[in-house]
Amino acid sequence: MNKREILIAAATGATVVATAASVLAPALAGADTRVVLPSQTDTKRMGDGTLVTMSRSQERAIVNASVGGTPVHRNAAVSGQYRIRTSEPAKKIQLRAGYVVGCQVNFGGVKGQGGSGTIDTTPEPVEIKPSGGATFTLGPGQATNYYIVDTEKADDFGNEKHEPKVTWKKKDDVKFGYYNTQLTLNGCAGFAQARSIANVLVETKHATEYLVFYGRPFSLG
Repeated sequence: MNKREILIAAATGATVVATAASVLAPALAGADTRVVLPSQTDTKRMGDGTLVTMSRSQERAIVNASVGGTPVHRNAAVSGQYRIRTSEPAKKIQLRAGYVVGCQVNFGGVKGQGGSGTIDTTPEPVEIKPSGGATFTLGPGQATNYYIVDTEKADDFGNEKHEPKVTWKKKDDVKFGYYNTQLTLNGCAGFAQARSIANVLVETKHATEYLVFYGRPFSLG
């Protein structure tokens, strides 16, 4: 099987640099394209002075742009690791990690999504309507979120409940990783892109903030 590798490089420090040709290089039909994305780290000071450091590392994707033998089917196996640290133990740290997937959507043109590892602060989690699964259909100009976290827990009646987030309590250093999670996109006849996203809630004794951490966009073909 034909394979090729795209390395999207990062400069020293938190600033990520890459040429547009490297970031959006199209996948070859019928060939696996291995995309290696840069590690990213940024620190945010909350209103009460607590420092929150978010890191994304070992992020990569293996893209096959011709699943089913037609140009409207794309598949990617994605992997990565997150680490969240706080300067003081937090009452709660909550992570919703996943990917924004778009059909003929320019992620690079959206404010706060430059891929430099910068943390955005918003009054609530940034969210496009969830796809509800790892396989989804998009038309031109459409995008969706797919969350890779699936936490099982019992509800108030003892029934099994699934949540797209993981929660830690009274911690100051937490980690989360995933390996070869499958994303399948159907119906997009034009160019398609994806980028990682992490919605993080940090709650301390005196403050609660939502932080959003975007990754570098990569081509699905």
